[in-house]
Amino acid sequence: QVQLAESGGGSVQAGGALRLSCEASRETFSRYCMGWYRQAPGKEREWVAGQSTSGSSTVADTMRGRFAISQDSAKPTLYLQLNNLKPEDTAMYFCAAANAVGPRHCAKYEWFGQGTQVTVSS
Repeated sequence: QVQLAESGGGSVQAGGALRLSCEASRETFSRYCMGWYRQAPGKEREWVAGQSTSGSSTVADTMRGRFAISQDSAKPTLYLQLNNLKPEDTAMYFCAAANAVGPRHCAKYEWFGQGTQVTVSS
């Protein structure tokens, strides 16, 4: 069973930064693609960033340049660095996992953590 635990959310002013963390087992990191989603009130869940089992990563076009995904294999922990935050980034952020399709591709994300809230004030 895939278990994901997020932390690191909080309240910041516009222009601020946060680093979100997602803890999971080593087996999870080695077997599954890992990623981040977010969901703002009244909106659908939105993909933010993802990482394949080979380590290749990508960030959604609208967030690239401000957000970055990374992994600390020693812990193991997945991170989402949020920089230059804007009020429209306010959302619940979820860590997610997906079956790997080879070392570079991922199936649909189907496992999600409980989420961590990010609130950005203007």
